[in-house]
Amino acid sequence: MLPALSLDGVLYLTAQKDAYKSNDFVCFVLGLLDAMNPYPANNSVIIMDNASIHKAECLRPMIEQR
Repeated sequence: MLPALSLDGVLYLTAQKDAYKSNDFVCFVLGLLDAMNPYPANNSVIIMDNASIHKAECLRPMIEQR
């Protein structure tokens, strides 16, 4: 299960049977971005740790474009 949490609670959530891979995480972020607001509004910042699935080349440009 991948939850995206905000100060107000769960912002976006997905679950799947198998382990998440980079492609799965990219799909998760696409759905999450639809639930987010433009910066600097509430729910407009994504914070990720150093997990390998967070390092897909397309993620940063995709997030910054939104």
